[in-house]
Order: sequence, then structure tokens, then C-alpha cells
Amino acid sequence: MNWALRDAKNRLSELVRRAGREGPQTVTVRGKRAGVVISAADFDALVGGGPSLVDDPLNGPRWDDDLVEAVDRRADPSAIRREHPNKSGIQSVCIEALRESS
Repeated sequence: MNWALRDAKNRLSELVRRAGREGPQTVTVRGKRAGVVISAADFDALVGGGPSLVDDPLNGPRWDDDLVEAVDRRADPSAIRREHPNKSGIQSVCIEALRESS
């Protein structure tokens, strides 16, 4: 149902009750859609239950411990030097990659 803003302000209680019973109620200003009133249950269904765009990737598959350790080692250049003191950085990374693939 469409409500002129003036009527929506004067009959707010009825507007909210109808949103709960009948579904979304459109509020207009000078004949143009300006807003929509929905029930609390409809609002919760829209924004509540599911993960957000940020939560979804963060709740993806869990990394196994070996992968976490490999990433941590690559992020810490001193760890590569400790493991392969006689090799340059790129040689150490190649050795590590070969070790992980076998």
C-alpha cells in the first residue's frame, strides 16, 4: 500500500501494524517513492541470519597446520636463512617448494 508522508506521520501506529500484517508499506513524497516500512521480522530476515560479505571469506575452509606453517615460514625471511644458511633466498624458497610438493 502507498502512504503519503503526511498520512504516514499522522497514522504511524497503523502503518507499522499493516507492515506486520500485510507486508512492506511504501511512503511517498510528492507522489514519488521515498521509503518503505517493513516489519521487524522482515528486516531481520534481510540483514540478520546470513554472513556478511566480510564474514563469508573469513569463515571459509580451515587451513591445515602444514599450510599455515609454510605461509608463516615464507613470511619470515630469517626462518628461511636458518633452515638453509648456505643458500640464497630464492634457492631456499625453491627448496622449500619442492619439499612441500613431495
